[in-house]
Amino acid sequence: MRRFRTPRPPAPERCELCGAVLTERNHRHLVDTAQRTLTCACTPCALLFDQPGAGQYRTVPDRCLTDPRHTLDDAAWDLLQIPVGVAFFLRDTAQDRLVALYPSPAGATESELDPAAWQSVLGASRLAGLLEPDVEALLLRRSEGRIDCYLVPVDLCYELVGRMRQLWQGFDGGAEARAALADFFAGIDRRARAPKEDDRP
Repeated sequence: MRRFRTPRPPAPERCELCGAVLTERNHRHLVDTAQRTLTCACTPCALLFDQPGAGQYRTVPDRCLTDPRHTLDDAAWDLLQIPVGVAFFLRDTAQDRLVALYPSPAGATESELDPAAWQSVLGASRLAGLLEPDVEALLLRRSEGRIDCYLVPVDLCYELVGRMRQLWQGFDGGAEARAALADFFAGIDRRARAPKEDDRP
């Protein structure tokens, strides 16, 4: 009889606050600022936590920014002491400090971050001044002699971590992981815009 059973469709994703079914159009994320974890939410629930001071949860925004005027070189990257070519930086309010993380086969790996190095490398960037604590990150990629910097929603960074963890093979990640990385940043490039005068942290 097992041959004739119809496979059950996967259960739909639901808002972790009210239980509403989530679709691509209404699927948002909240950051639990105490635990530094992501929670899936529907749009109405996400709007409840859209302002600072709304409690333990903060809604992840959807803006992607880039600042072509702020350039970084290999010497700047070396100051950050990141052992791989991709990293993201966020302000953790629970720990009251800056956090540097990078994708690895084990997931998001934290790197020791010297505050003076951060200030020297990224402090002059307009993106650093616009960065919203907990819910946004500065995402850096070192590739072919250039370093690109973006301000992105923090859930995109953890999406990248998940992809790399799933696809990583061998010492350098392998061809599939490199292709996924290139595709991810191509999507960021399509979304990213320059900061506007009315952008606020």
